Amino acid sequence: MDVKTKLIDRARTGVPGLDDVLGGGLSPGHVFLLEGNPGTGKTTIALRFLLEGTAAGEQCLYITLSETEQELRTGAASHGWTIDGNIRVFELAPAESFLDADQQQTLLYSSDLELGETTTSLFREFERVKPDRVVLDSLSEIRLLAQSSLRYRRQILALKHYFSRHGATVLLLDDRTTEASDKTAHSVVHGVILLEELTPNYGAERRRLRVSKYRGQAFRGGYHDFVIKMGGVTVFPRLVASEHRTGFVRHQIQSGVPELDALLGGGIEQGSSTLILGPAGTGKSTFAFQFATAACRRGEKAAMFIFDEELGLLFDRAKVMGFALEELCDAGLLHIEQLDAAELSPGEFAHLVRDRVDQAQAKTVVLDSLNGYQAAMPEENSLILHIHELIQYLNRQGANTFLTVAQHGLVGDAKAPVDVTYLADTVILLRYFEALGKVRRAASIIKKRTGRHEETIREFHINESGLSLGVPVDQFQGILRGVPTFVGSGPLLAKQAAGDGHS
Repeated sequence: MDVKTKLIDRARTGVPGLDDVLGGGLSPGHVFLLEGNPGTGKTTIALRFLLEGTAAGEQCLYITLSETEQELRTGAASHGWTIDGNIRVFELAPAESFLDADQQQTLLYSSDLELGETTTSLFREFERVKPDRVVLDSLSEIRLLAQSSLRYRRQILALKHYFSRHGATVLLLDDRTTEASDKTAHSVVHGVILLEELTPNYGAERRRLRVSKYRGQAFRGGYHDFVIKMGGVTVFPRLVASEHRTGFVRHQIQSGVPELDALLGGGIEQGSSTLILGPAGTGKSTFAFQFATAACRRGEKAAMFIFDEELGLLFDRAKVMGFALEELCDAGLLHIEQLDAAELSPGEFAHLVRDRVDQAQAKTVVLDSLNGYQAAMPEENSLILHIHELIQYLNRQGANTFLTVAQHGLVGDAKAPVDVTYLADTVILLRYFEALGKVRRAASIIKKRTGRHEETIREFHINESGLSLGVPVDQFQGILRGVPTFVGSGPLLAKQAAGDGHS
């Protein structure tokens, strides 16, 4: 059986991204466990799973031991869904039974209720509906009824064998409200999907899932970020750059500033990454603007993801420097998106970037800045891994990536919050230095994997005409330290002194 046939035979969940993680969906006729604390999205995923079944013409059954049918319908309506006749909701413990004096043995409140009676009711409803897809919500109630791990395991096995014999695809929900160490259901079911919710010290909660078990099926391992929004759950599968290889012609691209291109040895290689490094205010964003604008002038599409600056201020500042970013956006050549690191997970951000490259065919991607991106990471090691995969992916798509990193300290030994210089193909270093009683700025190339480059240091200016670079500054020593020493024999910055008004 080929891969295409296998995918067709899968019971798709309908959750964007989850079927990709599962290798196409759930194996029909098997029992799966969806486990997570309350509020992690189990019911939302389960409802989406049943709705996907009805769209395929299947009969579906939702067995609830904890929520009422009205609560389920209200939850579905909040996402714009309607539970129609193809989805039968069966309450094992109707609310009116709690008020009936003749029915003291209720499912939730009586420890004397025989578990067999519950199972019999469940099976009777199953045989009446004859569903193709079943959701059982939740195992915590059955665990409490069983009162012992042995009896609970036997009950899970009985449910599994019954459902499997009738060819139904079953999703068991477990809310982890009992013993967290109880893995009885894990060993019995065909596959396990774990949902987690993390609460950072600041910002919105982060949700992620992991497939810990799937018999006979290759799946995408590790953690995958997901969000719950209007319309249901969206999963962002973990990016694996090696899975996305494309062919393209490598050639040099220019920045539009001849002196900068000369400093770069003719330009930047297509499909490479460039790191623009320097203290605050040195012009890192301006260099990124220059490359993005040059791409748009070539008729290519570009995308900029801004973490640190409000868009209105960005457009105004860029206009003063001669960059018509707003006009390029209106023309459809440039996409600029302002991101809030406190509200964004790394997986969702990678998805946004991929969407601009895959769907919008953006060939230049700017991340400004990596410091803001770091704020979305739980720890530095994760940042390095995420950036590595993202850069590798963009490189393999033939896109040019420009990342800015703000270093701590203005002069002297400036430190970067995270060292990613080894990941980039080209590193542009920007520095302040003092000369003739004025603060000046200089640029140099400290790394380029794809060819030769100038080993000089060039002073640059930012004015209403944009970015301009001067001739190599070869009469000073110690510019990169911020306090240079004059070692030349001619006039001190003779050529640059004439342009002091543009510094």
